[in-house]
Amino acid sequence: MNNKHQPYKITYPQKKKVGILLSIPHCGIQFPEEIEGDYNQKMKAKPDDTDWDLNLLYDFASELGITIIEAVYSRWVIDLNRTPQNKSLYNDGRIITSLCPTTDFFGNDIYISPDKEPTGEEIQRRLQNYYLPYHQKIDFLLEELKKDFGRVIFWDAHSIRRNVKTIQKEDFPDLILGNNDGKTADSKIIKVALDSLNDSGLDVYHNTPFKGGFLTRSKGNPENGIHALQLEMSKDLYMSKNELDYDLEKAKEIKEYLLKTFKNLISFIHG
Repeated sequence: MNNKHQPYKITYPQKKKVGILLSIPHCGIQFPEEIEGDYNQKMKAKPDDTDWDLNLLYDFASELGITIIEAVYSRWVIDLNRTPQNKSLYNDGRIITSLCPTTDFFGNDIYISPDKEPTGEEIQRRLQNYYLPYHQKIDFLLEELKKDFGRVIFWDAHSIRRNVKTIQKEDFPDLILGNNDGKTADSKIIKVALDSLNDSGLDVYHNTPFKGGFLTRSKGNPENGIHALQLEMSKDLYMSKNELDYDLEKAKEIKEYLLKTFKNLISFIHG
C-alpha cells in the first residue's frame, strides 16, 4: 500500500503479522513540488545525508510478518527523527543537522540562497504536512499491533557514513544499537537484540555514540508494552567503498544477520 498522497509508504506483511513495526525515516528522496526549486539542484539530485537503499536492505522484513513504514520525502525537507521543537538530544558538542536542515552533515548549504531557507511559518507547514502524519501513523500502527499482541517492538532503522567528523573524529563502529540507555525497551529485549547482533562478528556498540533519536525516545514506552530500538549501521557494510552504490554481495551478508536478529526477537516476544 503506497498511500499516494501521504508522506510515508506502508508495506504490510506478506504473511501473518507479528508484533514488530519497522521504521525507515531517512530513506526518502522526493521533494514536494512547491519547494523543490529552492534547493541546490546538484546536491538535491543525490542528497548525501540519505540512508541510501536501506529499504532494499530490509525488504525481507514483510516476509517475516513485520509491518514497514518508510519516509517518502528527503530528510532535507524535514527530519522525522528530530524533536518538533528542534531541541538537541545531545550536549557533547557534536554538530547535528536541524529539524529543517539548511546544510548537509559537512556544513554545505543545501539551498540556492539564504532567502530560500524555511521561515518559521514554513517550518510549521512542513511539520503539519510531512512530519506529524508520519509520527501519527506510527502511533496508530503501534496501538493496533499492541491490541493484537500485548507487547510490540518498534525498530527504527538508520545508516550513516563510516566517518562524519562533525559528529566525532573517529570512524563509527559497524553497528550501534540505541535505546536511550535502557529507557525505551525492556532489558531482556535489548539483550536478545544485542546478543543476536554480536553473533555477526561485527563491531557492535551499545548507546554510543548514538542512543536513539527522537523516534526511538518518543515511541518507546516499555511499561506500556512498546519497546523501541534504533539500529545505526555504517553504510559501507552494504554499499560500495565510496558509500554511493548498493552492493548486492555485501547486502546479502548483512541481511542474514538482520534476519536472524528479527527471528530471535519474534520468538522472544511471541514465545
